[in-house]
Amino acid sequence: MIDTHCHLEMKPFDEDRGEVIARAREHLEAVITIGSDLRGCEGAVALAEQHDFIYATVGIHPHDAKGFNEGILDRMRDWVKQEKVVAVGETGLDYHYDHSPREVQREVFRTQLCFAGEAGLPVVVHSREAKEDTLGILEESGVRRGVLHCFSGDRDMAERAMAMGFHISFAGPVTFKKAAALQEIAKAVPDEFLLVETDAPYLTPEPYRGRRNEPAYVVHTARFLAQVRGVTPEDIDRITSVNAKRLFGIGEVARGQIAYKIRESLYLNVTNRCTSKCVFCVRFATDFVKGHNLRLEQEPAVEELKRAVGDPTRYREIVFCGYGEPLLRLDAVKAVAAWVKEKGGRVRVNTNGHGNLIHKRNILPELQGAVDVMSISLDAQDAETYDRLCKPAFRNAFQEVVQFIREAKKYIPAVQATVVTAAGVDVEKCREITDEIGVELRVRKLDAVG
Repeated sequence: MIDTHCHLEMKPFDEDRGEVIARAREHLEAVITIGSDLRGCEGAVALAEQHDFIYATVGIHPHDAKGFNEGILDRMRDWVKQEKVVAVGETGLDYHYDHSPREVQREVFRTQLCFAGEAGLPVVVHSREAKEDTLGILEESGVRRGVLHCFSGDRDMAERAMAMGFHISFAGPVTFKKAAALQEIAKAVPDEFLLVETDAPYLTPEPYRGRRNEPAYVVHTARFLAQVRGVTPEDIDRITSVNAKRLFGIGEVARGQIAYKIRESLYLNVTNRCTSKCVFCVRFATDFVKGHNLRLEQEPAVEELKRAVGDPTRYREIVFCGYGEPLLRLDAVKAVAAWVKEKGGRVRVNTNGHGNLIHKRNILPELQGAVDVMSISLDAQDAETYDRLCKPAFRNAFQEVVQFIREAKKYIPAVQATVVTAAGVDVEKCREITDEIGVELRVRKLDAVG
C-alpha cells in the first residue's frame, strides 16, 4: 500500500520520527511526504534523500500563499530536478480559514499549476470550501494530471475533477460515523481515479481518531474503503497502489496479467481480441481493471493458464473474463475448464454471446459439464440499440445473442444475462426478454465518469 499524502517533516514527528518511519516501512511499499511551505519542502526533500521508499513533493499551501515569491519558485525549480521529487504541491485554495487573501491564493495557485505543467509533474491540490474557483482555475490551467487530496467536496465536484483527469484521494474523515455523504462519493469514484492517504499528522482514521496520525494508519482507511465499495482490502491496496505508481511515476507496474483475483474469484484473461467494440468498454479507456493490467503481450497457452490457476479450490470460482471475448479461444476454454472441474473447482464464463457466430456452429453442447455458470451480455432491448452500442463484427448479432441465451439454458446449469445502463438502454424491455427466456437479468451501472 502507498500513503500518497503525509507530512513526515512536521514538528509532531520530531520526537519519534524514526519509529514512525520504521512502522511505515513495515506496512507500506511507499510514502509520499508533502511539502507545503518552504521549511516543509526542505524537510520533505531531505527525507526522500535519506529513505529509499519515501518520495517528496514541493509546493506552497494556500495558507502560506501570501509569502510566496520568485525566490521560492527558484528553489522549487531546483528541487524538481531531483528524481525523488514526484509532484508539485500541495497547492490550491482554502476559503475556510482565509489565512491568505483569496485573490493571492488564486494567483499563487495559478503560478504553481503553470510551473507543474512546465516541469511535467502532477499536481497535489488542496481545496476547502472553494469548489468553483478550484475547478475553474484547474480547467483554465490545462493541467490534467494530479489529485484532489483529502477530498471533502460534493459528488459534482468529484465528477468534474475526474473529467479533467484528476484523481480523488480519501483520508481519515471518510471513516467517521457522520460522513455518510462523503462515503457515498467514495463508493462511486471509479477504480482508476481512486487514491488513499493519511494527511498525517492530521485527520486520524477510526479506530484511532483523536490520536496523532501516521502513515501506517492508512491501512485503516483502506479497509473502510473496501467495506464501502464491496471489495477486499487486498483489492483496495492493489487498485490505489497502481494508481499512485502511474500518477507519480514511482515503482514498477505489473505487465499484462493472465490471472487476476477480485474478491474471492480468480479471473482468466485468455485474449484481448473481441468481436464487439462496445462504446462503454473499459479496455478503450485504460489497461487496468481493479488495479490489474489486462493488456496482454501475447495470448497464454493452456498449460500457462493452468499454472496461473494453481489449486482452483482456493477460489470461489474460476472466471473466463478479460479484455476480450474468451470464446474466441474455445479450445483453450474447454481444456482449462475441464481441468478446473477435475480438480474440484467451479467455472464461470463471461461472454458477449457471439460464440456460435464465431465458430459457425452450436458450441454450447461442447461446454456442457465443464461450465457451471454462463454470463451473457445482452446489453440492449433491440437490434438497433445493440448495433449502436456494441458495434458487433457480425450482422444480425442481437438476434443471435438472444438465441444464444435461450440455447445456453439447455446445457449450462446457471445462465444469466447482463445489461449496462448506457444511454438508450431500456432495462425493463431487456427484462421482458430475459423473463420470457427464463433467465436472471443483472444490471451493471456505468461509472459516473468514463
